[in-house]
Amino acid sequence: MCEHEHNHEHCDESMPVMKIFAAILIFIIAILLDTPETIKFSIFMIAYLIAGGDVLSKAFKHIVKGKIFDENFLMGIATLGAIAIHEYPEAVMVMILYQIGEYFQHRAIKKSKNSITKLMDIRPDYANIEDNGKIIKKSPDEINMDDIIIVKTGERIPLDGIIIEGEATVDTSALTGESAPKIIKQGSNAISGCIDTNGLIKIRVTKEFRESTVSKILELVEHASSKKAKTENFITRFAKYYTPLVVSGALLLAFIPPLIIGGEFVLWIERALTFLVISCPCALVISVPLGFFAGIGGASKNGILVKGSTYLEALSNPYAVVFDKTGTLTKGNFAVTEVNPEANISKDELLELATLAEYYSDHPIAVSLKAAYNKDSSKKISNVREIAGNGIEANIDNNVILAGNSKLLEKYHIQHPEIDKSGTIIYVAKNNEYLGHITISDEIKTESYNAIISLKKLANKIVMLTGDSLKTAEAVGKQLGITNIYAQLLPDDKVEKIEELINEKPKNKNVIFAGDGINDAPVLTRSDVGIAMGGLGSDAAIEAADIVIMDDNPSKISTAIKISKRTMSIVKQNIIFAIGVKVVFLILGAFGFMTMWGAVFADVGVTLIAVINSLRALHIKTRGN
Repeated sequence: MCEHEHNHEHCDESMPVMKIFAAILIFIIAILLDTPETIKFSIFMIAYLIAGGDVLSKAFKHIVKGKIFDENFLMGIATLGAIAIHEYPEAVMVMILYQIGEYFQHRAIKKSKNSITKLMDIRPDYANIEDNGKIIKKSPDEINMDDIIIVKTGERIPLDGIIIEGEATVDTSALTGESAPKIIKQGSNAISGCIDTNGLIKIRVTKEFRESTVSKILELVEHASSKKAKTENFITRFAKYYTPLVVSGALLLAFIPPLIIGGEFVLWIERALTFLVISCPCALVISVPLGFFAGIGGASKNGILVKGSTYLEALSNPYAVVFDKTGTLTKGNFAVTEVNPEANISKDELLELATLAEYYSDHPIAVSLKAAYNKDSSKKISNVREIAGNGIEANIDNNVILAGNSKLLEKYHIQHPEIDKSGTIIYVAKNNEYLGHITISDEIKTESYNAIISLKKLANKIVMLTGDSLKTAEAVGKQLGITNIYAQLLPDDKVEKIEELINEKPKNKNVIFAGDGINDAPVLTRSDVGIAMGGLGSDAAIEAADIVIMDDNPSKISTAIKISKRTMSIVKQNIIFAIGVKVVFLILGAFGFMTMWGAVFADVGVTLIAVINSLRALHIKTRGN
């Protein structure tokens, strides 16, 4: 009943209710009045044009543009044909029923869009800044980096930044789907889109509005419909060939049977027109994209952002779910647990050299070293070079310091013992002499246990890839029940492992990779579906992945798979139902068992049932599935 192009256009504004009532009223008058045929015809035509004028107008415009075979064309040719054979009431009623169906479908689609719009209603209207002791409101895109903004109770945080004063309780549900409030205070990151439910805070802005979390998420949601699933592309191709086929079928039905088996042409033309009305593929072209759209909305309610229906569809057939370890299965909250000098050096000196080498890095390991050392140093740092997957080389007080894994020391041919213990081992060397090692440990996320249990029921394989030592990886894997473990991998090695899994997977199955989205971009890109454990405000995660879990909870991966499976089930139900009913009614119409009135009722009814079924994807229950 409404057109869907490649860009997922939704229904045009449906005919106002008053026009529908006007057409019905004039139609009833035409039926009841005992007037000459010409006057009755004129009254019917007024009702017909009120109800169907916009349909004829769209059909004409599309014909001019060369796009002939659409539902407007089908409705127009069928009703004009009915008028030509003096079936005025049928022609008018077809248009009235069509518009009633259009109205209800428009309402259903609007409900779906409103649910998602309300869910993602995180765009801030204004930002407060202080000017000469007065608080004034500005548009968020007028605020610059390092400006100080004020957020009061009940207001939405407009831009990302760091709290410099105050404390507040914030509602992050629009971003994460979690209702539990979060307390933020001086030094905490403030994320745009969250609501300050209690407290006044001052924030130093760290990103301009176009780069902020809220802006990136809104852009992501806005373009989510641009990446169409295979099923949607099938429907587009189906409609392209289906409509010319049924028009040809209607022409054959109108003229071949009376020539072969005899009978009145008017009878067969009427059957052909009924055949055309029945053939409108509205239920398919509306309900399938709407099903995916609603599925993306249902995922968003759970704090899962899906960048397009193609990824939602791919997620429904997992072969292997592959995890990065640090920051995905573990908290990434590293802490120094051991400092072991093995040369003529103190613990403090060993920790100092490792910390200074990592000083300019924001990697969790570097952060933990700086937290453990927590002192100022007069030593000069220069010529810092990161060696991907190995560690850091830096010049400290004219000494070459190496801090990293065992591969780093092997690269420089430095003799060192192989430390066999759980945790991340940082080897430290000075001027090609081994000094000792530092052990840094991480903690497994509580949610990771349930995530793995749930995913084992959904996928054939659970795999863990990590750049960490095999000992540490196996310790984590043993606790979580993961047996497929590959450790001490460089970024390129991780891509190779993903490619091995892709090559061994069965047809129509997919390899899903979940990582922290910061240093796993190549793997996220290479996998069939890349899931970033985005956390709040992780730009790299939002950019790199196909799907973003907004609260870092790995158990949301199984939730996402369940949502995708349920959405695909609803989409397939609609396809089977719509095509099945169409085939039955087309046969009935061709043999004269279906009137044009019945055809319209059938078409409107099938479409509305399919639309309502699609909307179920907005409210998917994932627990216990």
